[in-house]
Amino acid sequence: MNESQVAFIVLYLIYIAVTVLFHNTCFAYPFRLLTTFLHEISHALACWLSCGSVRAIRVFNNEGGVTQYVGGCRVLIIPAGYVGSAIWGSLFVMFSGGKRTATGVAGTLVGLLLISLCYAPNRTMVLLNLGYAVVTSVFIYLEWAVFSPILNYVVLFYGAFVGIHAIFDTYQDTIRRTVLRSDAYACYEQCPCCLPKCVGIQWGLLNVALQIFGVWVALMQMSDECQDQGWWDCIASDNWDLNAEKLWEWEERSLTF
Repeated sequence: MNESQVAFIVLYLIYIAVTVLFHNTCFAYPFRLLTTFLHEISHALACWLSCGSVRAIRVFNNEGGVTQYVGGCRVLIIPAGYVGSAIWGSLFVMFSGGKRTATGVAGTLVGLLLISLCYAPNRTMVLLNLGYAVVTSVFIYLEWAVFSPILNYVVLFYGAFVGIHAIFDTYQDTIRRTVLRSDAYACYEQCPCCLPKCVGIQWGLLNVALQIFGVWVALMQMSDECQDQGWWDCIASDNWDLNAEKLWEWEERSLTF
């Protein structure tokens, strides 16, 4: 493990600790609203992907939100909120390991923040989206024109906070209690064989798994083997092909040593 990987793990653990300790404070309030936005935009993306029409996307100051839509596939749209938050958290962590990848995911976030303002936003969402769009754009500029790395740290914090908050949110809203108007209950209505709490447990486990996967990919990207490779070339590299023969060869070398 090289210095970059060690620094990444230490910083990630610090971010997790900060998120857990200050999760319910006013300091974390803007980031909780960001997670709510990602939840709602994930509903909207699922609607668009299933040929539906989004009429409104709103985020409220009580950390709730709503996406109004017509058409689309409800089986995809309903779980997209919590699942989408998990995916966004994983993507932020995953792409924080490189300059170009961090810029790409940060730029995507800015684009979604601005595009969603075309769908009947309320005042809270307008302030939230413009604020995050400006701040994130400033960090992109600083990364490429002033000092690097800095955007990597910001994107990693987004990923750690969104991922952990999504786990807390899933536990509070779908596992600890059953809310009749929640996404988990709506999934239960679509598929009565799976109780709302069971749906919530599945979402929670998926969130944890995606965070771990995001960390693994980021560490892979920062490895010595991937230093001179592009992101996809690194992912598809034979360096990470853990087949049985290679494991057996490693065992033999260890025994010989």
